[in-house]
Amino acid sequence: MKPITLSTARLAAQRVRRDGWRPVARVVAAKLVTSAVDAWHLAEPAIPLREEDIMDSRSTARPVPAPATGRLRIGWLCTPPAPGSGGHTTFFRMVEEMEERGHQCTLFLYDTKDDDTSRHEETIHSHWPALRAGVRSATYGMEGVDALIASSWPTAHVAAGRAPGSVHLFYFIQDYEPYFYPRGFLYALAEESYRLGLTNVALGGMIAEVMQEELGEKPQAVVPFGCDTRTYRLSASAGHPPRSGVVYYAKKKVDRRGYLLAKLALERFHTLQPEQEIHIYGDNVTGWNIPVTNHGNLTPTELNSLYNQTITGLAISFTNISLVPGELLAAGNIPVLNHAPFASGLLNDPDAVWAPGTPAGLAAALADVVNAPDIEDRAAAVAGRKRLDWADSRAAFAHFVEASCARLPQETFEDSLPGGRA
Repeated sequence: MKPITLSTARLAAQRVRRDGWRPVARVVAAKLVTSAVDAWHLAEPAIPLREEDIMDSRSTARPVPAPATGRLRIGWLCTPPAPGSGGHTTFFRMVEEMEERGHQCTLFLYDTKDDDTSRHEETIHSHWPALRAGVRSATYGMEGVDALIASSWPTAHVAAGRAPGSVHLFYFIQDYEPYFYPRGFLYALAEESYRLGLTNVALGGMIAEVMQEELGEKPQAVVPFGCDTRTYRLSASAGHPPRSGVVYYAKKKVDRRGYLLAKLALERFHTLQPEQEIHIYGDNVTGWNIPVTNHGNLTPTELNSLYNQTITGLAISFTNISLVPGELLAAGNIPVLNHAPFASGLLNDPDAVWAPGTPAGLAAALADVVNAPDIEDRAAAVAGRKRLDWADSRAAFAHFVEASCARLPQETFEDSLPGGRA
């Protein structure tokens, strides 16, 4: 913004005397917003890698590691987690499985700006208390492990460049991450992460299909996408009020989760069903044209309670589905999802409602769900369906890592999957 001069101040004072302070305040606020937006557009995009960790698939040849059996020492490479992070939660489920099998696990945190991991340890131990793994910085060296498992495209680059040559390398792929960006350098870096020589393990068959279409080759293994059916379940209904309202998980800065679409859809839904309360958790939202109830971040137990109080939930994704739809279903809540080629092929549950990915389409679908008859009976039937638990996903992933490190035939893993081969 331009500096405030004496003449500018006098002009502002005259306008306040003439028009009152409200119009002047609106003009000042608009200029501040414009200035902030201009600064944001001028800022350089951030690269979530240190320059020395940008790897090239043409120069990542590694020696074949020796077979490793028995009690493995496994390093798990990830970015520092924030409370409620779904990606970290799923990754840490795999860590817990390997720990329960007697393997020694260490978390290697990669932060582009800070090598000190101590400030993250409390977050990890508070929000994922079942983890027993030690915590170290990836940039201080990752020696002393038999296997190293990356969790995202930046950590795949780090693993390819920093891991000792004798280590078995894996990449646990939860989404096709190039789709997180417009076509450009970050897209290309994410795409390159699948070519760096790590053993690619995809969570869910849709990722495998997208990798085949985009890259011309599938991952070496696919493990099933599960649901936490221990935490998310039907609560005892005795004494509870009837279900009502809609729930939505807001992630304002994660465009693939469709925040702007959800906002417009829920505002339209409110005009159709103004008596239905709209519950928001995750990010607190402001500036909406309708009343909403902000819950902020909730624990899984609190979230299950909210799912049991509400009829339906809006679950938008333009890439791999999030954890939300399966958890809603397990609690008897009907998820309304946007039709998207990537996500639509992964969730085949007959109780999920797929709608056009437009504000009007999603609003109409939500209205249909809340107006359907026998809401409580339907909730009980939905929650009572048999669903694949994360225990199956964990076991499949653990089998594959153990078999790969021991260099057992691939069939040993495929035959162990729920329902046979992937």
